[in-house]
Amino acid sequence: MSEVTYYVALPLVPSDDGIAPGEAVECLSANAAVMRAEALSRKPGHVGALAFSRTGDPSSGEFGDAKLIRKFGDVPDDLSAL
Repeated sequence: MSEVTYYVALPLVPSDDGIAPGEAVECLSANAAVMRAEALSRKPGHVGALAFSRTGDPSSGEFGDAKLIRKFGDVPDDLSAL
C-alpha cells in the first residue's frame, strides 16, 4: 500500500507536570490543521496547540516522525517532553 499523510491539530492542556497533550483532531489538509490548532489554542482550558503531519503506511503501521507545521500559545521548544 502507498504512504499517506495525516494532518493533525493537537491541543495542549495544563497538567501536574506542566503541560500535556489533549485530544488530537485529524484534519483534511495542512491549512486545516493550522486553522484548527489556532482555534484550539484559544479554547478555555488549553494553554496552546500544535499543527503537525505524519506520513507512513497504515497497512504496515510504519510511520515517520511527526513534522511540526506550526505552534500556538504556550508551547515548549522541546516537544520531546510531551
